Amino acid sequence: MKRAALYVRVSTDQQTVENQLLILNEVAARSGWTIVQTFADEGISGAKGRDKRPGFDALLKAVARREVEIVASWSVDRLGRSLSDLVAFLSDVRGQGCDLYLHQQAIDTSTPSGRMLFQMLGVFAEFERAIITSRIIAGQERSRAKGTRFGRPPVAPIRLDRVRKALSDGMSIRAVAKATGVSTATVMRTKRSMQTVEEDRGQPVASA
Repeated sequence: MKRAALYVRVSTDQQTVENQLLILNEVAARSGWTIVQTFADEGISGAKGRDKRPGFDALLKAVARREVEIVASWSVDRLGRSLSDLVAFLSDVRGQGCDLYLHQQAIDTSTPSGRMLFQMLGVFAEFERAIITSRIIAGQERSRAKGTRFGRPPVAPIRLDRVRKALSDGMSIRAVAKATGVSTATVMRTKRSMQTVEEDRGQPVASA
């Protein structure tokens, strides 16, 4: 008999997990599974990460310890809010030799048809990511056309002059960053550019 874990979740305090548990217990009995653990997240959105869903986190830890052989849940949206979330979860549990049963979608990866569907989901998840990426790029291009700048704003020339002077005076990178109010990365870039100029002139550069 397969060792099964049930995972149930509801988004609000006004909902209960009782109906989900009732159906999943019936499925387990019909399938000959032994329910070894039940994990629940009540009043928690599926959009929350693993660190905000203690039941889900405990489930994944149980799977990692190979305490269960199949995870059963009411529906795909009990696990996460996107196809990518589902495929990532499936990959995690399948990597530990654990199967997944989703009642509403009739997915059971312990069967050949369920494994085939899992592979198809991976293809669709990749497609979903590509669509999202293309939309982001298109949005950025529209914003650039309107004059919107991306990334950090440029450092004012007068502030860069202060950075160069402080470096020339022998101050450390951290000290310069603190004194001028710019990032250490900016100070390091400025120092490298100064070194390049001085090397071209054949002059030594103060080290920090």
